[in-house]
Amino acid sequence: MNKDQVKGKAKEIGGKIQEETGELVGSSKQQVKGVAKQVEGKLQKQRGDLREAVDDATDELIDRGNRQ
Repeated sequence: MNKDQVKGKAKEIGGKIQEETGELVGSSKQQVKGVAKQVEGKLQKQRGDLREAVDDATDELIDRGNRQ
């Protein structure tokens, strides 16, 4: 797990809390900010997922090369 995955998930959770809080107090502005933060978090997490997949694939290629 890398920092983008962790930070992205944290932003998603924070955004959900902000959205729900906005709903409770009747603030559509806070709801929208919360949804935007969730989207930002999801994108950051996906970037981290992609980075990890590339690292894993690279490690596998290196391992295969070392075995030959």
